[in-house]
Amino acid sequence: MPSQPAPLVLVVDDEENIRYLVESGLQLAGLTTVAAENGRAAIAAVAEHRPDLIVLDIMMPELDGFGVVRRLRDAGDRTPVIFLTARDSTDDRVAGLTSGADDYVVKPFAIAELVARVKLRLEQRGAMTTDPVLRCADLQLDTEAHRVTRYGETIELSPTEYKLLHLLISNTGRVLSRAQLLDHVWKYDFDGDSSVVDTYVSYLRRKLDHTTPKLIHTIRGVGFCMRVDE
Repeated sequence: MPSQPAPLVLVVDDEENIRYLVESGLQLAGLTTVAAENGRAAIAAVAEHRPDLIVLDIMMPELDGFGVVRRLRDAGDRTPVIFLTARDSTDDRVAGLTSGADDYVVKPFAIAELVARVKLRLEQRGAMTTDPVLRCADLQLDTEAHRVTRYGETIELSPTEYKLLHLLISNTGRVLSRAQLLDHVWKYDFDGDSSVVDTYVSYLRRKLDHTTPKLIHTIRGVGFCMRVDE
């Protein structure tokens, strides 16, 4: 049976680096994204793309986040909205949640927490599948049992190896850079030595890729990708 398309998240922020950070984190979590740099562009993007959820900055020129939510709700659009903003007072939070938004995250923020909140809202809306087993060819990773198998045989992994494999298999077919892997697996806890990525990829290859087809591929000058080559 065909798999359900990945949910689409609209990321709205007038800071390019914030848009990039949020989009990267959501994409690594298996979601698709589209971005807008201001409130007016956000309104147009909602009409064009019909996103499943919106991550929305408040302080933007011309039309701020409150104005965006107000226009959407007045038009009958109930797309879930998570405010992502530097406004952190209690009054700001209350104003955000009573304006029609569904959640409120304050900058600076942890991308892992934002992704978790996005996933929770999408699950509540029924926009995400909940299959606990991730697959690539004959390799399976059961997220509930915390169990990895290939050809039906259990493969023992260390906690770090498991986290690295989870990220790779969650992004099957997509090339992940060493920086992305460091950020999401080690979270900078690697004593400044980026070669740790190559070391743990080699560990996974010894345990997973001693048979065919080979699943973990090095993309020279870019990073690594899990896929089955034709």
